[in-house]
Amino acid sequence: MESPRNDSELPCSYTRVPDGPQSSAEPRRQVVKEVVVIFCGLLVLVSLVAFNGYRAHSNGHGNHAPLPTLLTPNPSGLKSSPDTVPWSMVSRGVSEGVSQKSSWLLSSNNGNGESYPWNNSMLSWQRTAYHFQPEKNWMNDPNGPMYYKGWYHFFYQYNPKGAVWGDIVWGHAVSKDMIHWLHLPLAMVADQWYDKNGVWTGSATILPDGQVVMLYTGSTNESVQVQNLAYPADPSDPLLVDWIKYPANPVLFPPPGIGAKDFRDPTTAWLTSEGKWRITIGSKLNKTGIALVYDTYDFKTFERVEGVLHAVPSTGMWECVDFFPVSNRGENGFDTSIKGKNVKHVVKVSLDDDRHDYYALGTYDEKNVKFTPDDFKNDVGIGLRYDYGIFYASKTFYDQSKGRRVLWGWIGESDSEYADVAKGWASVQGIPRTVALDRKTGRNLLQWPVAEVESLRLRSDEFQNLTVNPGSVVPLEIGTAAQLDIEAEFEIDKEALEKTSQSNMEYECSSSGGATERGAFGPFGLLVLADDHLSEYTSAYFYVVKGSDGQLKTSFCSDQSRSSLATDVSKKNFGSFVPVLKDEKLSVRILVDHSIVESFAQGGRTCVTSRVYPTRAIYGAARLFLFNNATEAIVNASLKVWQMNSAFIHPFQPDQRN
Repeated sequence: MESPRNDSELPCSYTRVPDGPQSSAEPRRQVVKEVVVIFCGLLVLVSLVAFNGYRAHSNGHGNHAPLPTLLTPNPSGLKSSPDTVPWSMVSRGVSEGVSQKSSWLLSSNNGNGESYPWNNSMLSWQRTAYHFQPEKNWMNDPNGPMYYKGWYHFFYQYNPKGAVWGDIVWGHAVSKDMIHWLHLPLAMVADQWYDKNGVWTGSATILPDGQVVMLYTGSTNESVQVQNLAYPADPSDPLLVDWIKYPANPVLFPPPGIGAKDFRDPTTAWLTSEGKWRITIGSKLNKTGIALVYDTYDFKTFERVEGVLHAVPSTGMWECVDFFPVSNRGENGFDTSIKGKNVKHVVKVSLDDDRHDYYALGTYDEKNVKFTPDDFKNDVGIGLRYDYGIFYASKTFYDQSKGRRVLWGWIGESDSEYADVAKGWASVQGIPRTVALDRKTGRNLLQWPVAEVESLRLRSDEFQNLTVNPGSVVPLEIGTAAQLDIEAEFEIDKEALEKTSQSNMEYECSSSGGATERGAFGPFGLLVLADDHLSEYTSAYFYVVKGSDGQLKTSFCSDQSRSSLATDVSKKNFGSFVPVLKDEKLSVRILVDHSIVESFAQGGRTCVTSRVYPTRAIYGAARLFLFNNATEAIVNASLKVWQMNSAFIHPFQPDQRN
């Protein structure tokens, strides 16, 4: 591990960029000889190109090169390459009774366009190094995660026949640490009338005697959604390779008044005071999202509980409902059946209408079978989200081995289906996250990558107390930057905060100009997966607004508008407000793994996951930059950056059983 470096030891310096499209270079620390060299270099550049905002930097050894230009908006009117291939996107999943599975339709006004001329080198680079994904083909929802006899089990929606949604069965993998994985044979396939059109999402429940029961949704031969029971063929097998479907399946049909395609995704069961097991299943009544409730003693015969656990008008179909307790006293997770005065409950739903995962904190009344949110303005489907980027169909489980609740989430693609078919796979899973109540605010959850991911950290570079002036872009000399774990802290100059006048401005990440929209106190942050000339970069940044009441309101965002030169990928701005308490520094942790970037702001209060597909900032050309595009604020930054090793994710071999 390398020792920390302060500002004076940086191999690259930077210059303040004045307001306006053009600026002269005025290095902070340079000898006369360096000034002459740079001035001559600038004259040559001006004579060759229309110069716009170049700055010079020193590499600490007397060599100099121009910094990339000040961040500018993405140029409009980009023309497709003459080698692009016309393509037409089709809708997948909706007619079968699940949410839209064609990513391009979710992010564009139409499903027709031209594919970028991707080559094998570009497509190969997109495959992640330490996120879970199958060897090939399509993957979506996480299913039935659990810890059993020393192994973490992960099941997932999988198409064994191709890189698009369809023919869904259950994939299965096991791990000792949720980082390195062994792929096992398929756990369940569509071989019965009640799941002929798909073995869809389900959940595991571990009973007090150690038995495992799995409830899952099947799409019948007539496309009716029913609930089915499965269990291990050999409970003594810690790998749970073989599964048996209950001979009398289905155990539940859609109740009266519920549509045949609006009844799916049973939760993990929790034990009631009466000794019954209780589950909830997502549905809707007209446009009101609801969570139906059922009780059982044996998971074979169920009784419908009158009413619903929770309902929110105008939220549409609720998929992948999750229900679990969190502690308001400590950081440890709870088993799903825990209740008491030191407990809050979480209801989470995946909204079919907009494909985001929402949650609410509140109180669970077991007797009346009701969930009441703490804040109706932040009720399920209209308030807080797990993640403000690409993150859907998530599911938690209680890890009894370490006393924590762990969250899995499906990270879909935002490129074209044409590219997915060409590369032979689609979708990854996010790094598993611990979930706990934020006891400082009491109003939100904290999500954080499981500690095991830190075992992949290799060498590190540390930068302390860097002063980043308004309009500056600072290269961080860390080598290649395709697999990173970054921890960063930022402080805004207090004098600027006091001097700057108040504003009625409201900032929204999704509707803003991204990293190029300049304000008094933002944007500032990091440019990841960038090339040397910033023709491609993905920005993760803070934007602070001083309100009319003098209070600061902070947003954390991810801008993908310049993430790729490709024309067949979605390039949205993601993000949201992030709570920042008195005397807290602004902080973020970012996991970069090729085509996925996961960001956790303020200890995980606000999370943003992006999928990006650069064409130049790949392999050894991927770089990392600090930037400050604010107009008033000087920002002080400290960072630690680790290179990340690749995870071991391979097929299981019989000799590995022990």
